[in-house]
Amino acid sequence: MKSPVRIALVGDYRPTAVAHQAIPPAIDLAAASLNLPVTAEWVATDTLTHPALLENFDAIWVVPGSPYKNDRGAWLAITYARQNNLPFLGSCGGFQYALIEYARNVMGWSDAAHAETDTSGRMVIAPLSCSLLEKMGDIVLEPGSLIASAYGRLETHEGYHCNFGVNPDFVQALSDFPLRITAWDREGDVRGVELPGHKFFIATLFQSERAALRNALSPLVVALINAARR
Repeated sequence: MKSPVRIALVGDYRPTAVAHQAIPPAIDLAAASLNLPVTAEWVATDTLTHPALLENFDAIWVVPGSPYKNDRGAWLAITYARQNNLPFLGSCGGFQYALIEYARNVMGWSDAAHAETDTSGRMVIAPLSCSLLEKMGDIVLEPGSLIASAYGRLETHEGYHCNFGVNPDFVQALSDFPLRITAWDREGDVRGVELPGHKFFIATLFQSERAALRNALSPLVVALINAARR
């Protein structure tokens, strides 16, 4: 009998959040497509105080819902996944926090900040010029990227629920580091990143899990679970 793939859903569950409604069926659909048993456990950020709490998981997904009750818990999970080569997916808030974690702990920007919660520092995450609350949009994927491989194509159409994204001033600085931008919208704004050399480390501003609400597979959830096979 196959051992279940265990996924930590790091975030603060809200039954009214559309993305949170989509995550369980997205996992179920992906698990069925791979014929794998999967268990997913919600891990509230205010309970995540030590890396040892993540040791029994095969993958970490930092889910939408920022600002989190305990930002440090979200960053702890991202750092743990990045440093331990543990499959990681970040969507929406998870994307934003993954970029801040990388800026602080890899690029050395100790003052990397999020405009939603911080009043000073280098604003890696800044207000979007146009709100993406409950919006859909086209995404262009980089050929040969892990994201493109997951989708099996170079374009997709995805849903959002956010008012914050990557500060354009951060993009040039990021080009000197391994973390790669591999997804953009039609205007060229950053919509997804991945970490080369890592088993699986993808973060997107869009919420691919919303596909489950129309009974469709999320390619990124399928790829996460596939990467997390024991």
